[in-house]
Amino acid sequence: MVLRYIKVALILSHAALLTFSTWLALELYTSLKPLEQKLIFEVDRGKNPKAISTTLKKREVIKKKWPFLLGYKLFFSDESLKAGEYALYPPFSTKDVLVAITEGKIYLHPLTIPEGLTAKETSRLLGSQGLVKEEEFLEAFSKTEEISSYDLEAQNLEGYLFPETYFFPKGTPAKKIISTMIFQFKDIFKKEWTKRTREIGFTIREVVILASLIEKETSISEEKKLVSAVFHNRLKRGMKLDCDPTIIYVLKLEDRFEGRLRTKHLTYDTPYNTYLYPGLPPGPICNPGKESLLAALYPAEEDYLYFVSRNDGSHQFSRTFREHQRAVLHYQKRK
Repeated sequence: MVLRYIKVALILSHAALLTFSTWLALELYTSLKPLEQKLIFEVDRGKNPKAISTTLKKREVIKKKWPFLLGYKLFFSDESLKAGEYALYPPFSTKDVLVAITEGKIYLHPLTIPEGLTAKETSRLLGSQGLVKEEEFLEAFSKTEEISSYDLEAQNLEGYLFPETYFFPKGTPAKKIISTMIFQFKDIFKKEWTKRTREIGFTIREVVILASLIEKETSISEEKKLVSAVFHNRLKRGMKLDCDPTIIYVLKLEDRFEGRLRTKHLTYDTPYNTYLYPGLPPGPICNPGKESLLAALYPAEEDYLYFVSRNDGSHQFSRTFREHQRAVLHYQKRK
């Protein structure tokens, strides 16, 4: 009789264990409610597992607290639940939530910095995405120690915030974001480019300045080396560069730009006015990309001295002033 009771008890306990295991498996592995896009949620710093489960349930990341806590206790107790921002892509389960938080798979925000932005415009972009405060970014932007081996004259980091797509976790300090951009610039500007800089009689700073002018003059890859040739040829002849974007840069810094450059602006007395002062402007007017840097280092072997917009994004290049006048008449004045 006793053996019979023991046998029944064992059967019942096995059944209970099987039922419990099935229930837990369903709770842990069943996908939560379907979503059309990724779910981003945050685990607060300094919270214990119970508090975290409460927050996750409130934010509808998990359906129930106990499967989460039990699953953590049974399978992940050797790991801590790590604070940070996370993203899960549907379909996902409670087990997926546990794996993400225990492994610290923090969500990295994609940040694409287009070619040709100024630091001020970059700070606004970061601010609009909620990554950093604009003033914090601009304060870090004024520190030039990281580029001192490239540019001892720099008053700030304009020109060295390399345009690229980056990935940062929420709360990344502005200093870290800027350091990453500077590191990318250094990674691009290798020894071969430094050697080429000396060969053309430039400093790295001058190459970056020239590249920034090229970046703002054209977005067409095939034209960049032609624009570079015009500027190189003018510099060799002591001609003024007559580059509109240099004046626009100052007007934007002073919040005076009205959307277009007017005739009156061409006489605005600033060292950046390349209609008044020969040579390169005092500093970069944007943050150029790789193609513009390459163009500054390797201009096309052409004797062009002028170019004018065709009003479709492209430019007409000329060797003589007479040719240029005809091009201006054709593409600009007739318009």
